[in-house]
Amino acid sequence: MLHALAAAFLLALAATLPARAAIDIVPVTSPGGITAWLYEDHTIPMVSLEASFRGGSALDPEGQAGAVNLMTALLEEGSGDLDATAFAQARDDLAAGFSFDAGRDEVAVSARMLSENLDASVDLLRAALVEPRFDAEAVARVRGQVASILRSDETDPDAIASRAFYAEAFPGHPYALPPDGTLATVADLDAEAVRAAHRAALAKDRLMIAVVGDIDAERLGPLLDRLFGDLPETGAPLPEVAEPATAGTLSVIDLGIPQSVVVFGHAGIPRDDPDFIPAFVMDHILGGGGFGSRLTEEVREKRGLTYGIYTYLAPGDFGALYMGRFSSANGRVAEALGILREEWALMAEEGVTEAELEDAKRYLTGAYPLRFDGNERIAGQLLGLQTAGLDIDYVNERNDLVEAVTREDIARVARRILDPEHLTFVVVGRPEGVQATN
Repeated sequence: MLHALAAAFLLALAATLPARAAIDIVPVTSPGGITAWLYEDHTIPMVSLEASFRGGSALDPEGQAGAVNLMTALLEEGSGDLDATAFAQARDDLAAGFSFDAGRDEVAVSARMLSENLDASVDLLRAALVEPRFDAEAVARVRGQVASILRSDETDPDAIASRAFYAEAFPGHPYALPPDGTLATVADLDAEAVRAAHRAALAKDRLMIAVVGDIDAERLGPLLDRLFGDLPETGAPLPEVAEPATAGTLSVIDLGIPQSVVVFGHAGIPRDDPDFIPAFVMDHILGGGGFGSRLTEEVREKRGLTYGIYTYLAPGDFGALYMGRFSSANGRVAEALGILREEWALMAEEGVTEAELEDAKRYLTGAYPLRFDGNERIAGQLLGLQTAGLDIDYVNERNDLVEAVTREDIARVARRILDPEHLTFVVVGRPEGVQATN
């Protein structure tokens, strides 16, 4: 009952929110030809910057999984004349915040800078991106930290399941390996491997930028050249796009835990596909909408088989998946799997009801403006639109696209995407009555 009330509250809240996120985004091109999307907001004396270098850990050379991740973790460990301690002190003196992250598809850069210290903060960030030191001591220390995380992952059922699923779905492709590498590959990474990863991943031919806050286009243009202009023009070739090799198998990985973790999925849909928005709405109804979704209702609310189950579209740059996960007591996993398969097939065969569609539209259009609450979140959203290959006006068109989705659209997309025969499972634990087929 409590969860039903929570879902009702969220729908009511969504209904009170504006249907549009009216944001005036301006494209800015620097004198050197670097382009960014800018949203000016002078109410707070701060500038938020989000940047992405396409490629990420998918650029790791064979036998060097984790190289890009290790390189990214070392960008704040000293640059130019500053060692790691001096760099951290300079950053703190400027009250700036930088973060760097490597995923399968990108190296992400985030910066929060005070307006009064903007020039000096940009110079320090430039040094981290363009002139990282990669001192042997820092490489050894951070490599040890990464190895500690990897050792922990070896007993983490969520990490085990996710890695096994990607290894099965993308054999022979960079996606088959975890972005942070393995204990064996990371142990062999040295400063030269890290420098090579830097040259491969951080280049202007794969750079996208969003800037939000107390800055105008006239000032931003030259700053873009200052920050990114000295990076290489081109990086390593990007990998080919792969079709996931999900064959409808079920794998069981033995681990002595009371609740099994289940990761499931099959091929998905690219973000630039014309059917993505109908697929997004369909997913919200099937499993992506939390307590309002069918899977939560059937697997959790009616039968108490799990604390939570969810699905999501994972439109990777180099291979798209439609995935989900849940955990359940070992003795109840088999029942949960059966219900999941039934709901998957039911959606593929019958689509959604008019009431489900209207509830989903009301929530998705109403909640969309919440993604633009604060400059940091706005910058993240603008960068996400760029990396997805969407138009600069998408922010103000997105809700209209959601509203235009019909039951016929969802029925078509469900038949196209949902493939019960190829729904693939990885179960980590000791599930009872579950027969592995792989």
